[in-house]
This record gives sequence, C-alpha cells and structure tokens, in this order.
Amino acid sequence: MQIENKQAMEAITAGPPAYRQYARQWLASNLPEHMRSDSLAYRTPTLEECRTWEASMYSAGLAGMTWPKTYGGLGLTLREHLVVNKEVGALAMPESVSSIGKELAGPIIQTVGTEEQKQKFLPRILSMSDFWCQGFSEPDAGSDLARLRTKATQEGDQWRINGQKIWTSGAAKAHFCLLLTRTGTVADKHRGLLMFAVPMNTPGIRVVPIKSIDGKESFAEVFFDNVLVPDSARLGAPDEGWNAAIRVLSIERATNRMYRPWRFECELRQLIAACKSDTKLHALLQDGYYQRRIGELVGEIDAHKGLVERTVEKMVAGEKIGAQGSLTKLYWSECHQAFMGLALSLVSHVNPLSSPLARRARAHFTTGYLFARAETIYAGVTEVQLDIIAQRIMDLPKDL
Repeated sequence: MQIENKQAMEAITAGPPAYRQYARQWLASNLPEHMRSDSLAYRTPTLEECRTWEASMYSAGLAGMTWPKTYGGLGLTLREHLVVNKEVGALAMPESVSSIGKELAGPIIQTVGTEEQKQKFLPRILSMSDFWCQGFSEPDAGSDLARLRTKATQEGDQWRINGQKIWTSGAAKAHFCLLLTRTGTVADKHRGLLMFAVPMNTPGIRVVPIKSIDGKESFAEVFFDNVLVPDSARLGAPDEGWNAAIRVLSIERATNRMYRPWRFECELRQLIAACKSDTKLHALLQDGYYQRRIGELVGEIDAHKGLVERTVEKMVAGEKIGAQGSLTKLYWSECHQAFMGLALSLVSHVNPLSSPLARRARAHFTTGYLFARAETIYAGVTEVQLDIIAQRIMDLPKDL
C-alpha cells in the first residue's frame, strides 16, 4: 500500500515548514471533537474509532514518515517525523493504539527481518490492519532482560516456547507479539536470546488481563504453554536477540512518542484554561507556589523539547544514541509524573458546582495522575536508567 495523498506529497516536497503547516491544518480539521480530551464533548473512544482515526492519518501522509516506500512508508527522515509529531503533540488526541507496532516492532523488523517478513508485516502495521504487543518483561526479570526465562527449544523446523510474560501492553487486542526468548539457560545471561514474531492466536497462548490502578485493563500476563511456531517466525539469528532487544529499548526510550514535550505543553494549556474558567481554581493560580511551579514546568518542557530535537539531529547525522536513550526516558517520566502531581493538587479542589471545563479537567488529570505512577517503571525503571547513565555515559565505577 502506497500513500497517494496529493496534498501531502506537495507539502512534503515544499519542505518541513510546509509539511508541518499541512499536518497542523489536517489534524485540526479532522480530529473528531469527542476524541479531544480537553473538549466538553469528549468520551472515551472505542478501539475501532481509534483504528479508523489512525488509518486516516496514514492515508493523509501523517504516519510511516521514516519507513521505506517499498513497505508503504514515505521514505523521509526523522526530521519530518518530528515535524508531524510536534503537531500531534499539540492536540489533546488519544495515544496511538498501535504504538508498539509502529515504533518498536516495525523498526526491528526493518533491521533484522527477512525480506519476506518485511513485506508481510510492515504495510499491515501502517494501515492499522495488525496490532502488536511486546513480550519482554517477566515476573522474575522485569527490566533486567539478562534474567529472562521464557524458553525456546528448536525441534526441526519449529520452535517450542514455554514461559510467561507480564505487563504486556495491548496483549488482549494484539494480532502479533514481539517475543524475546532464551535458547539456553539463565546463566547464559545476554547470550542465546532469540526474538520471534508470534501470532497471538497460536494454540497454547493464554492472555490474562491485569486491572491497573486507573481501572483499565491495558496490561496483561501472557502464558506460553508448549507454543509451536515455525522457524519463519524467527527474527534474526538465535544469538542476535540481545542486540535486537537493546535496539528495541533504545528506540523505546529515545524516539518512541517524540511528541511527548509538546503533549505535556498541551496538557499544561488545558490545565490553565480549566483553572481560569473556575473562580476558586483561578484564585489558586495566583498563589506564589503554583506560579513558581508552573514556571518551572515551562522550563522543563522546553528543556525536554531541546533534548528531543538534539536526539533527532544526532540520529539524522548517523550517530548512535545507545545509552543516551536512558537520559531521555528518565527525563520525560520524572517530569511528567511531577506535572501530574501538580495538576492533581489543583483539580482536587473541583466540586459538582465547578465549571464544566474544570470538571472535565478533573476527570482527565485524575486518570492521568494514576497512570503516571507507572511512567517511572515501564520502558525501564528509573533506578535502571540511573545505573545505565552512571556507567555508560558518565563512566563511573560500579563501586563508587
């Protein structure tokens, strides 16, 4: 499938400023009002509504910017990817329901997949035909993949998989799992790790949803009981799993959801607008503490923007990000978690007599606060990121 949107192609040809203006106008004109979390018309969109919306973004030339044209992408650079992400972040739209497919599975398949795998998987990810989940974390491993236990044993031209994954986002809706397994023993640590693209309807796979603190069931435990997959499901050689996994994590920590600082800025605008719409909250905004903290947040968001933009320029120049992805992950997770705490302290004063916009903000930021508690855990816990930064960036000794 190729994108054939003439207006998008003209904007892309005209350069990044024109492309960004096109993205801004298209998104503002086409995003349904009920999918804007800062709107009084907001309601939680269904999975099918989100799928349809993201498929329309792809048709409009606003997805797959860096993917090769051969596989349905636009063949552009991370600069154009960031141009679109800035406009995506500027609107209070839903998070992608296919982030793992687009930003994790897709890039990995492009790197280590066979030509047949690329042709099979990549176009369907962009067109929103297939959803993916990521089977990395385990009950006894968490962020330490060297302790991974899920076992893959080769039997002729098949692999038998046994084990358990946890905190698997989107597993209940996924068609495929980007699964990391071990061919040897735990004592092998980083050696003998192997990655697969496993269909989630394969016999022996059982998904058990986990209800999180915000009341949603977006996570799950996934059990693999004598699951047989063909060798054609293997992504890379049996000993390439660790390098592929590290690439996944560097992508997840450095480039996944590049729109975050612009989305945080959007949320801050939503919070301030809601407070100004209500007499009591407006009075709180005049308090020195809140004025000082909001000012600090503006500075933190600007710093985050600079970090993202610098990362993009380095990658476009051919530099490897590696451990620097941990710096980005640490910064955005700690920043947003603190922001949501501030937001909650303001909207907690909302009552049934408050303005409609303030009541909408209370619902949004209460849920956001609860979810943000996990932001310093998923994609790598803060303690692990600090350890990586200390050892691999600052070159500090382990026994310091």
